[in-house]
Amino acid sequence: MATLAPTDDTALSAIAAAVGADALITDAAELRYYSQDVFSNGPLALAVFRPADKGMLARGIAAATAEGVAIVPRGGGMSYTSGYLPAEAGALLIDTGAMSQILDINEGDMTVTVESGCTWDKLQKTLKPRGLRALAWGTLSGINATVGGGMSQNGVFWGASGGTVVDAALSFEVVLADGSIVSTGSNFFRPFGPDITGLFAADCGALGVKATITLKLVREGTAFAYGSFSFPDAAAFFGAMSEVAREGLASESFGFDPYLQSQRMKRDSLTKDAKSLVNMMKAQGSVLKALKEGAKVVAAGRSFLDDVPFSLHLIAEGRYQSAVDADMKAIEAIAVKHGGKAIENTIPKILRANPFPPVNSMVGPEGERWVPVHGFLPHSRLVEGWNRVQALFDENKDEMDAHGVAAGAMLAAVSRSTCLIEPVFFWPDALEDIHCRSLEPDHLAKLNRFPENPDSRALVVRLRGEIVRIFRDLEATHLQVARTYPLEEASDPRVWAMLRAVKQTVDPRGLMNPGSLGL
Repeated sequence: MATLAPTDDTALSAIAAAVGADALITDAAELRYYSQDVFSNGPLALAVFRPADKGMLARGIAAATAEGVAIVPRGGGMSYTSGYLPAEAGALLIDTGAMSQILDINEGDMTVTVESGCTWDKLQKTLKPRGLRALAWGTLSGINATVGGGMSQNGVFWGASGGTVVDAALSFEVVLADGSIVSTGSNFFRPFGPDITGLFAADCGALGVKATITLKLVREGTAFAYGSFSFPDAAAFFGAMSEVAREGLASESFGFDPYLQSQRMKRDSLTKDAKSLVNMMKAQGSVLKALKEGAKVVAAGRSFLDDVPFSLHLIAEGRYQSAVDADMKAIEAIAVKHGGKAIENTIPKILRANPFPPVNSMVGPEGERWVPVHGFLPHSRLVEGWNRVQALFDENKDEMDAHGVAAGAMLAAVSRSTCLIEPVFFWPDALEDIHCRSLEPDHLAKLNRFPENPDSRALVVRLRGEIVRIFRDLEATHLQVARTYPLEEASDPRVWAMLRAVKQTVDPRGLMNPGSLGL
């Protein structure tokens, strides 16, 4: 039960009167935790508001903004672009974790409606026994990441062949800055006229707080084929990944450069995790096939990526095994054409069977701090983008080595026209409370604990900024725009003026996550 401190001001008392003191967290240590994201610390919030339903959410927002208090929605806390860090101290930070219900599963219309605090993991586990899943069904952090956070920040991984997570949305109920609730459209077809759902998608909480989300459903695959391939260099890797994407052969397509795959293979949870192995075996269908596949994973161990420069991992899924096997054969032919060779396919099997593992990868395998930066590029600019990022690392190699800063990259196809380049930094630095609470306790206990390292962190900040500028020069686009990526600079001035006009209409006092998106 939360208690209000004697120093709480009139605004906090007004909010408590509207929603009840039990819905507010004001403890200083808890406020510090909630005011951190994976990369940064923000100013302390006035309080954390945990609404139980959309009615309470609306009352709390109305009471706060009537007192001039800014609203900042948090989601599951897995962001690293300052999306939910208040611009100034004294904001009301909203944690929708108590709004986690799956409200309706309509198998006839192939839709599902959830409260915004429902996690991707909960949604997937609820739908799977029915043979269903969302069109795009979450990020790897989905054990913590929420559907509402995904709709606000946007995200991509599972179901990338169907687009990013916001492409799965049909409609939202959104609480505006005055506490009113608006519905963005039809619960079975998007859009009817201008795409209002799209307007509130990927807004990083700058336009409103999502209360409920209705998503498109698709049938879960019943047949699967898995492939992993080694490539000698980035050009060969991108050539194969892009061709597979253009042909629409894979439901999932992702890979790692040499450094990042070496980091991933150090983690306990990749092949050693018994739960992953059991789930993978169950996913194979027959007992005999499960035993064979399980034996392959155990035999492969952790050495199958030794001396592999770039690795690409793919999943083909559908209704008929013969069809997905044919797709995987076509994928293998493309890989070979681009200089690739088949390797053990442990990684896609394990990940597809356990799509939302513990978020232990939010720190490095030795306890280093971790943070990504990313850009989406058309196939035609991938090699250029990769080479420019690598040139930046080469130019700064001595300084990176001196400060213990290392970098790898995750690479993924996200549509027939687009791929992701996501450089990832590791450096020795102190963990924050958000890391210590998010990691599995037994995993955390094994890690090194480094002291504060402001010099290394400053280098990471600078290099991330330079990569963002490289991506901007290449006209890349981004997810999790928040306070990290230059949306205004990338926008047509007239379009930016339209967006500002929308902001003024739905949030005339500028109290809805001020500064997010640059608004």
